[in-house]
Amino acid sequence: MGNRAGGRRTGPKCIAIVGPFASGKTTLLEALLARTGAIQRQNPVSSGSTVGDSSAEARAHQMSVEACVATTEFMGESLTFIDCPGSIEFAYEAEPVLAACDLAVVVAEPDEKKIPALQLIMRTLDELGIPRVLFLNKVDKSTEGVRDTLKMLQPASVTPLLLRQIPLRKDGVIVGSIDLALERAYIYREHAESEIAPIPDDEKAREIEARFSMLERLADHDDVLMEQLLDEIEPPRDEIFDDLAADLRDGAVIPVLIGSAERGNGILRLLKTIRHDAPDAAATRGRLGLEPGGSTILQVMKTIHTPHGGKLSVARVLAGEIADGTEIVTSDGRSARISGLYRLLGRDQTKLPKAGEGETVALGKLDDIRTGDTLAAGKSPPAALAPRSAPEPVYAIALRPLERKDEVKLSASLQKLAEEDPSLIIEHQDTGETVISGHGEMHLRVTTERLDSKYQITVQSSRPGVPYCETIRKGTSQRGRHKKQSGGHGQFGDVVLDIKPLPRGSGFEFTDTITGGVVPKQYIPSVESGVRDFLKSGTFGFPVVDIAVNLSDGSYHTVDSSDMAFQMAAKLAMREAMPACSPVILEPVMKIEVFTPSDSTAKVTAILPQRRGQILGFDARPGWDGWDVVEALMPQSEIGDLIVELRSATAGVATYRATFDHMAELAGRQADEVMNARNKAA
Repeated sequence: MGNRAGGRRTGPKCIAIVGPFASGKTTLLEALLARTGAIQRQNPVSSGSTVGDSSAEARAHQMSVEACVATTEFMGESLTFIDCPGSIEFAYEAEPVLAACDLAVVVAEPDEKKIPALQLIMRTLDELGIPRVLFLNKVDKSTEGVRDTLKMLQPASVTPLLLRQIPLRKDGVIVGSIDLALERAYIYREHAESEIAPIPDDEKAREIEARFSMLERLADHDDVLMEQLLDEIEPPRDEIFDDLAADLRDGAVIPVLIGSAERGNGILRLLKTIRHDAPDAAATRGRLGLEPGGSTILQVMKTIHTPHGGKLSVARVLAGEIADGTEIVTSDGRSARISGLYRLLGRDQTKLPKAGEGETVALGKLDDIRTGDTLAAGKSPPAALAPRSAPEPVYAIALRPLERKDEVKLSASLQKLAEEDPSLIIEHQDTGETVISGHGEMHLRVTTERLDSKYQITVQSSRPGVPYCETIRKGTSQRGRHKKQSGGHGQFGDVVLDIKPLPRGSGFEFTDTITGGVVPKQYIPSVESGVRDFLKSGTFGFPVVDIAVNLSDGSYHTVDSSDMAFQMAAKLAMREAMPACSPVILEPVMKIEVFTPSDSTAKVTAILPQRRGQILGFDARPGWDGWDVVEALMPQSEIGDLIVELRSATAGVATYRATFDHMAELAGRQADEVMNARNKAA
């Protein structure tokens, strides 16, 4: 014991609020800001959050769809809270935020169905090495004991959950809490500071037992405390608090506090725990591998395009000091000058002349700066502190603007949305379609709604086209003669093409066996060009693959032959030959890996065959207790909305990874449907 934690960490702190969907994160943010006086009163989220995500999309869907930043003060210290969306479809918002945070407050509730979602969040925090506190919300609505709830939640976390408070009940209703470290009772008062009270006599035995369990867990990391417990010596209270802080910062335990964000209960104890126990910017620098000393370093956590103020880059000052007008440079050498420095409270901005170490601020009009960038003041590029790659998309739609005049505007607006949400992938197709890919149906629905509400662009969406191909089953030989006389020089080209199928995946092969100069050498490339041009859109309108074409014979005219004439002759030969070659449609087949909680594996294996999936097997997901990986082969055409059905069957947490495996022949009803759709599109 002693001074393991090294004392309380002072200075500005940055805290992420994370947790499963609808666990009460935004409500908790409101409660924290109301208790610290940053807002006058706590608003119910249903009526529109004061500082949380209050976008039209968030209100319409009753869920946060982007991270919200709010800075406040508590007991003379600056605290920035960043409320992160809980849905798996918007989970990527949290990763650049978490990279530069000191602490995460994980909001959970006594709901067994949300354990898989909680496990995903805990795993992300483990991978990033983020210390965390768990706020067990909605305890006033739970009929289960808190310790039973912790046993239920523990499988979601590799790190032990450590109960710091137990509920105080009266007539079966939770009326307060008992702090196990302070050995003090608190009587809840709605949206006000709790009233300190002695521990009731009938609760003392339960408190002693729960406190001893807490101390036993702390003793796992403190030999002196272990000896004191064995000798039945009461450890000093200050040293218990020191152990709690040290184990939190080391990631050895996850302290669990209880309350009700909606009623404002347990909020002050959470704030005091953050103030006393949370690490600071120096610890975060160490976690990110930033050496002490040196220049001013910032990490960009989020990008915001405001309606009137332009682009804002939300960044954490990890070292040094930054002032308005400072020249900054990124890890890869992009440079810019800060034009405006702001503290954020939701949508409200307060202009600042400068910001010091640990502060979280918004930097104005850095057009070339992206979410995730590491910035340094001056001209020497810093090392990238938190390089990351976006998870693979699982859902895609094709977009067309309702008005043709919006085509150019659509591209620019999507680019801004992608800056705000780096998990959004944009591809411009040759067909004129713009395909956007993301992490679920709601993710892309919100994107299209933002185009409408933020940029006044109404779009039509559809499923992206599947890259079907054609091939042939047998070979043939075909002459193609292009002859045209229209006064002056005519056109003449004559070729004989031998066509045969190739093994699947071979592509296209062109050869010639011309002898005697029946087709002059200078025209042979034109023949190949004509064949290739035809293969772009074969008999059924799809690219032709796995085919070999040999130029074996032909003839020419010394005056009328030309490159164009031989190209036309080659196309004519191919067009007439294809019906005799038994052409077939090929569809892409993907290998997919579905990641699912084990108790939903049976549902997943029932879904896949209904989409023409061939299950290859399933096994435990390596390193993921209680999760499986199901492997299957599935036509790409069946994958379009697969994620919607998978999420519905797995409490919203399943995902998958798909890679191209092979092309397979398509026949029967499916082939007819593809042809009908192609003909309608034409």
